[in-house]
Amino acid sequence: MYSFLPVFHPEKQFLQSRVAAFKSAATYDVAVVKDVVRQTLSALDFVIQPGERVVLKPNWVKEHDERHPGPNQWEHVVTHPAVIEEVTSWVAEKLQGRGSIIICDAPQTDSSFARLREYCRLDEVVARCRKDFPGVQIELLDLRPEEWHAVDGVTVSKTSLPGDPLGSTHVQLNEASEFVEFSGQGQLYGASYDMAETNERHTGTRHEYMLCRTPMDADVFINLPKLKTHKKVGLTCALKNLVGINANKNWLPHHTEGTPEQGGDQFPVATSKARMERSLMGTAKRWLKNRPTLSRLFVPLKKLGRLYFGDTQKVVRSGNWFGNDTCWRMVLDLNKCLFFFDGAGKRRTKPIRYLAVVDGIVGGEGNGPMAPDPKPCGVIIAGTHPVAVDCVAATLMGFDWQKIRLLKNSFNMRELSFVNFSPGDIQVISNNPAWNGKLDAIEETFHFKPHFGWTGAIEKQTKSLSA
Repeated sequence: MYSFLPVFHPEKQFLQSRVAAFKSAATYDVAVVKDVVRQTLSALDFVIQPGERVVLKPNWVKEHDERHPGPNQWEHVVTHPAVIEEVTSWVAEKLQGRGSIIICDAPQTDSSFARLREYCRLDEVVARCRKDFPGVQIELLDLRPEEWHAVDGVTVSKTSLPGDPLGSTHVQLNEASEFVEFSGQGQLYGASYDMAETNERHTGTRHEYMLCRTPMDADVFINLPKLKTHKKVGLTCALKNLVGINANKNWLPHHTEGTPEQGGDQFPVATSKARMERSLMGTAKRWLKNRPTLSRLFVPLKKLGRLYFGDTQKVVRSGNWFGNDTCWRMVLDLNKCLFFFDGAGKRRTKPIRYLAVVDGIVGGEGNGPMAPDPKPCGVIIAGTHPVAVDCVAATLMGFDWQKIRLLKNSFNMRELSFVNFSPGDIQVISNNPAWNGKLDAIEETFHFKPHFGWTGAIEKQTKSLSA
C-alpha cells in the first residue's frame, strides 16, 4: 500500500485553499480579458521562474457545439483563445526571455484539431506571442496518437497522428486507485467498443493509465478549463480537464454497464427499453470492436434505434446522470497521476507546481460538455489547487458541491490524497463583495441549468447574479 506523501508543502495550505474569482463584462474583448485575467492572477502571487518549462492545458473537447457544427459555434464549448493568449503572455513575461511554453491538449478522439486551429485562430495566437516574446519557445501541440472519424456518432475510421513528441507515461496507481474494491469491475466502459481493454487495465488491485509525457514533465502545469456542466460528473472544470492529458482514452472508465439494481450506472432505471437497448448495444459493440470500417453498416441502425430508444440529448443513457458512480473515480485517479508521478512514471521527488485559470466569461449550461447552451457570466476563477477551484466554481454555478460525488469524494480519498485542507478552509478573494470570504457564505450565483440527467439533484437555492 502507498503511504501518504503530501504533494504540497503544509505551510502553503492557506495558499492552496485560496481561490480568486473576479467579475467583468461577459465579453471576449481583448482589453476586458486582459484586465480581468491580470486582476485574478495578481491576487494569487503565483511564482514562475525564468528558464522553466510551462505547460498550458486548455479545454479543447470539441471544435463546435455538437448540435450546431460550424465556425461560430465554439465560444461556449472550449477555452477561448483570448484567455489562452493572455495567460501565455503573463507566463512569458515571468520567464524573462528564457524557458518554454507548450500549449497542448488531447481533445475528444473524434474532434478535428485542424478545425479547432482554424475556428479559434490558434496559429495566430502563437504567432503573436512568439513575436512579442522572441526568447521564449512557444509551441502548440495535439497530444493525441490518433483521430477518429465519426458518422452520426459512430466511429468509421481512424487516422494515426504524431502524438506527444515526448511519448507517453505508464502510471500504475494499483492499490492507490479509487477503483479498488469497486463493484463495477468487469463491466467498465471506456471510450470505445473495446470493453475488454478498459477492464483489463482496471481489475482487482491493478489500475493503470497511459498519459502524455509533455504535461507530466512540466515544471509548471497551468490548467485552463472552461466553466461548463458535465453529463457524467456534474461539472467540468479543473479536475475533469485532466482527461485531456491521456494517451489512451479507452483506459479511462466512464460508466459501468447496467442499471443500479445490476450494479451498474449506465441507465438510472431498469425499464424494458433500457434492458433491450443494453442487450442490443452490447451485441453491436462486440461485433464492431476493432472493425471501424464495418461500422458504417451500423450508422442507419443507430438512427433507427434513436427513433425508438430516444435521442441522447433527451434520454439518460451511458452514465449521463447524477447516479454515475464510475467517472468521478477516474477523474480523481488522473489527478493523482499528475500530482504524484513524473514523466517516467515514477513517484515525484519534487512537487509539480500547479495553477488553474477557469474561463467563465461565457460558460456552458445544460447538456454539457459538448452541447451546452451559452451562459454569459463574465468571470475568471483561479487557484493553485483543483479541488478548491472546482468547489468555488460549482458554488458560483449555483450547485451544492457536496451533492456532486467528484467534489465530495475529493475530501475522502482512500490513498494518495492530494487534498490537505478541509472545505471550511476554502477562502474566496474577489472584486465582488458578495463573493469575498468563506465558500459556504456565498449566496449570489449564476444559476446554471444542469445537464438534464442532473436536474433536481445538485441545485442550490441562492440569489441570482446576472452577467
